[in-house]
Amino acid sequence: MANEMIEDIFSGEPNIGFTERAVSVALGLGIAAAAAQPRPNKWLSLAALVIGVGLAVRGATGHCPVKAISGEGTPQV
Repeated sequence: MANEMIEDIFSGEPNIGFTERAVSVALGLGIAAAAAQPRPNKWLSLAALVIGVGLAVRGATGHCPVKAISGEGTPQV
């Protein structure tokens, strides 16, 4: 089950352009780094970490599942 989920995340045609990928990676890493700082609310840190990693993976792979489902997103190189 987990292997299928990993394949779904990392497979698919790239559907976001270079600029959007770069911004996603930069913001994702920034949010994930901010989440690593000690905070009184652990759930908020966890949520920020999940969002940051999701953005970084989206940018690294060039595939956005939300755009794929909605039918949007053609790569703009």
